Amino acid sequence: MTLAPDLEEVVAADADIEPDVPWITLVWNDPVNLMSYVTFVFQTYFGYSRQKSEKLMMAVHVEGRAVVSHGSREEMERDAEALQGYGLWATFQKDD
Repeated sequence: MTLAPDLEEVVAADADIEPDVPWITLVWNDPVNLMSYVTFVFQTYFGYSRQKSEKLMMAVHVEGRAVVSHGSREEMERDAEALQGYGLWATFQKDD
């Protein structure tokens, strides 16, 4: 009698596992931060171009929020915490 699982059982179990993506990080509009500062943060933290950073900042300003990154839950938690460290209102959630 062996205690090790059958190879077919392991393969079947692995096929049922879904990757932990997609998750997103959102930045929300707030009455405190200047638009130029939000642009600066996106460029500094993410390394986004000025054009992309300004586009995201305008989405935050006009639409009230913008998705600024996507990836695994751990990555999005890290991004949200880093953006909060810059003083931005950032959250993360599973993408629908």
